[in-house]
Amino acid sequence: MSEGDGVRSVHRALDLLERFDDEHPTWTLAELTAASGLPKTTVLRLVTTLEQRGLVAATGPGKYAIGPGFLRWSRLSSATMEIPPAVRASMGKLSADTGETANLYIRVGRTRVCLAQAPGSLSVRHMVVVGSSMPLWGGAASKVLLTDPPVLGADPSLIEELALEAPRQAGFAKRLRAAVTDVGARGFAVSHGERELGASGVAAPVRRADGRVVAAIAIGGPTTRFSDDRLPSYVHAVRRCAETIMRTGWSGFSGS
Repeated sequence: MSEGDGVRSVHRALDLLERFDDEHPTWTLAELTAASGLPKTTVLRLVTTLEQRGLVAATGPGKYAIGPGFLRWSRLSSATMEIPPAVRASMGKLSADTGETANLYIRVGRTRVCLAQAPGSLSVRHMVVVGSSMPLWGGAASKVLLTDPPVLGADPSLIEELALEAPRQAGFAKRLRAAVTDVGARGFAVSHGERELGASGVAAPVRRADGRVVAAIAIGGPTTRFSDDRLPSYVHAVRRCAETIMRTGWSGFSGS
């Protein structure tokens, strides 16, 4: 096997692992084959290798989930990816100012992961679990993360690939690309019911000095509260929080 073949196999294995998320905690071999578009023999070989290394585990006949091998890396990640107190304080102020739950997201492959959270003060709240991953095809934070300059440049077909994963009608890829372009120009994103009916969000980019988008700061809550009269103040608060986080000097966890 050539070096190129080896790198391609690594990418394919990682692509399979990225398909495991909160909405798809388990996959069958047939489902992975259909979703990935890879030959069945390739999927079987990759899954077998991942299972041998403990990165996936069989949960039933032909069905797989993330394996115990990730537990060690999870502990290491938790120990090293600590959010600075100043960033948490900024998120707390955002939550207090709006009453909505504030979340900090980073991009991991074709997903966004909730890195930190400041719960809202209102009795009816929309919550996500810290550490959970969500698809990049929907939600205000996803669009913000997709505006990171090198992302679409490195993978021009990413939008089309995300559109294939989305439960949307034909033409969604074109609409998603236009939305990302618009968000990049405006500097913030608003979403209503894109990933979950009745839930809305506002997000803004957290950039480092070289312009890279290292995170998205967002608030989320019931759509009934994200009304036209409230949205301007929500957008202002989220963008102000993003600027405050950037002034702390926090540069995220991306080395690229």
